[in-house]
Amino acid sequence: MKRYRTAAILQIIHGGLMEIGGVLFLISALTFGFSNSNAGQYFEFKLQYFQDNLYMMSVMSLIYGILRIIGAVGLLKNRMWGLVLSVINSVTTMILMMFLLPAGIMDGILAVTALVLILVEYYGDKKISG
Repeated sequence: MKRYRTAAILQIIHGGLMEIGGVLFLISALTFGFSNSNAGQYFEFKLQYFQDNLYMMSVMSLIYGILRIIGAVGLLKNRMWGLVLSVINSVTTMILMMFLLPAGIMDGILAVTALVLILVEYYGDKKISG
């Protein structure tokens, strides 16, 4: 159970960073007249599509962060849906992290660590029978 708790805390931190980062970006963008045309001087994604759609990326990040926190709360309450949602979030992050460089590096570290903790706790010492 300790690994589930650690994984959940990691996911809450990860989700919180995504939420806070997304909200702060939107607030500052709307307040200071930020546009996609001058975005490259502050932050740059490696794929131009993501760079051209930073507002939508920040909204998606907010949604992802909320889902990650919901899964973590379910995991803390020992609910199977929390475990499944947390695994889905972590696997999806592993798939998408390479497209979201440089931010994907930190996403990957946090998501993969949480996923490994969840899987080790769930499967424990079970052996592959063959």
